[in-house]
Amino acid sequence: MRKLLSLKHWQKTFALIFRLLKSRDVLIRDKLLFLVPVIVYWIVPDVLPLIPIDDIAFTMIVAEWFARRMGTKYNIE
Repeated sequence: MRKLLSLKHWQKTFALIFRLLKSRDVLIRDKLLFLVPVIVYWIVPDVLPLIPIDDIAFTMIVAEWFARRMGTKYNIE
């Protein structure tokens, strides 16, 4: 929990995501696995009233998952 509240942790996580998204080694479908859900949730959060998660919180949850999964899959750190 302490790690998730650390600004340094999120700085590293979003830097890793940026490297993953601009890398030519990462498949486009893997990039879309992060981008599509985040963009959809930012655009239409009112359509999904049963999911009471803030836009930023949703983005951070998906970002943490994406960075960990794709960083391991493509060996990018």
